[in-house]
Amino acid sequence: MAHVAPTATIYGLMAEFETPTGLVEAAEQARLAGYRKLDAYSPIPIDELNEALALRRTRLPMLVLAGGILGGLAGYGLEYWSQAIAYPLNIGGRPLHSWPHFIPVTFETTVLGAALSAFVGMWALNGLPQPYHPVFNVPEFARASRDRFFLVIETADPRFDRHGTEQFLKGLHPVGVHEVAP
Repeated sequence: MAHVAPTATIYGLMAEFETPTGLVEAAEQARLAGYRKLDAYSPIPIDELNEALALRRTRLPMLVLAGGILGGLAGYGLEYWSQAIAYPLNIGGRPLHSWPHFIPVTFETTVLGAALSAFVGMWALNGLPQPYHPVFNVPEFARASRDRFFLVIETADPRFDRHGTEQFLKGLHPVGVHEVAP
């Protein structure tokens, strides 16, 4: 009985670039070549990279708006409930539902709701916390937070072919092409 050694699977291929321009051009070329499952890593924000990767706009602004509205409604509702329903006190002849009196609390709870939804939304939409990712297995990736720029094409991409994709990445003139172990 023959024993077949299992083939090592990889997460993808990573190309390392020295400049942000090289990374943006490589991402554009990869998109034009038909690759869709790719990601880029950079130590600085690069505005052109969003367009090069064809990233869709984030839903975070809508989450923050919803959090602010819910926070404001909760604050106003709490004020109304406590002043007009649960503990109605007629002090100085003012009405029980004195809306100008409720505005400071409503404002503060609106800001609180928006801030909390922004914080939680950022973590959720970015998939954080993520203590492990396969790109951490590449020793050169340690420079991603200092001075190098990386483009990763995942094996989950329908167009991914181990040798064809490697030749494509080498044709983009990177500093190096690295295999990303899972």
